[in-house]
Amino acid sequence: MKPIAKLIVTAAAVAMSTAVLVAPARAAVEAPDALVKRVSTDVIESVKADKDIQAGNNRKIMDLVNSKILPYVDSDKMTAQAAGRFWRQATPEQQKQLAAEFRTLLVYTYAGALSQIKNETIEFKPFRADPADTEVEVKSQVNLTRGEPITLNYRLAKGPQGWKIFDLNVLGAWLVETYKSTFASEIGKNGIDGLIKKLHDRNEQLANKPLTKSAQK
Repeated sequence: MKPIAKLIVTAAAVAMSTAVLVAPARAAVEAPDALVKRVSTDVIESVKADKDIQAGNNRKIMDLVNSKILPYVDSDKMTAQAAGRFWRQATPEQQKQLAAEFRTLLVYTYAGALSQIKNETIEFKPFRADPADTEVEVKSQVNLTRGEPITLNYRLAKGPQGWKIFDLNVLGAWLVETYKSTFASEIGKNGIDGLIKKLHDRNEQLANKPLTKSAQK
């Protein structure tokens, strides 16, 4: 999965949290396609306007992720789906730790790619959904200055705080499904605690690397 693709998706709020974050009040009444468009545009414009972020300023990049991305994610749903059947087998404390480590991993991954955004633009496809739907898909593509456009689709679920993103598709691969196989393999070998430790160790490594480089590993 290309780093630049993952970050533009992150502009639409892909990340994890230990609990369901309360989004600004406007998100509660905002249509799912409008939400994705607004957040994507806001993040990309913020990156393009800040030379420090483009140069890899860790503090500014992390601030941008936390302020403009994380509030629009259904973290519990994303974690539970990535863990699959093992989520129900985990204790509440294990669920909390797993969600926290997964969130941190995604934040580092996406933050690292933010500095790579240059002149890309996002084109959204016509949105079709029934007013009664509680889960929808928003389709878009990223137009690159060079190369073919990258297809990006977002899955959103409607909850008490409005619409939140819980999965994304980059070049035909859903992110949650990709992590599901990785999680299952690690849990099969070392249990849920083993997966938590592996994510923690990876996050420790990323914490000691420049974000612009860590996103490419």
